[in-house]
Amino acid sequence: MFAYISGKITYKTPTHIYLDCNGIAYYINISLNTYAAIEKQESVKLYTHLVVREDAHVLYGFYTEEEKNLFLHLISVSGVGPNTARLVLSSMSTQEFQKAIIQADVRLIQSIKGIGPKSAQRLILELKDKLKKDATAEGMDNIAASSSNTLIKEEALAALNMLGFQKAQAEKAVQKSMQENTQIQSVEELIKLSLKNL
Repeated sequence: MFAYISGKITYKTPTHIYLDCNGIAYYINISLNTYAAIEKQESVKLYTHLVVREDAHVLYGFYTEEEKNLFLHLISVSGVGPNTARLVLSSMSTQEFQKAIIQADVRLIQSIKGIGPKSAQRLILELKDKLKKDATAEGMDNIAASSSNTLIKEEALAALNMLGFQKAQAEKAVQKSMQENTQIQSVEELIKLSLKNL
């Protein structure tokens, strides 16, 4: 019914806002991600979705179209209502959740309050193909690269810890090495570069 609403924020909390549009204030439910994006703003444009229930019409607002689309995907899954969907969007970024679904990371999805093992499996089963289509080729490459970099980083840190370097010291060296060299291909390469920074 409403694609988006632009207006002035007259009241704001981490869960909902009042958005004044030409003298009419809309009560809009938001996620923590949207709240973080609009926290310092006085006027805003929110992409909206109206949920019609027997006892109420509830308006949900999102700072980005990506977040709105993910919300719509979530509520299309059997057993996932708008409040659970908003909880998911408040627990992690759209990119993190998309990555978790595509990589079938049950443990990460289960870490969201209110999502049990069966719900996590259902979300993966029903959303994996949809979210893969949504992700651009570039976005998917970023997800794959990010996953690979995380693995290399973790293994390098573990190796440096075993070599006797303190965790904080090792993390600082690894981080510096990764910032200075964006094309690191292996754990060995990252360890060698990190040792130079220790």
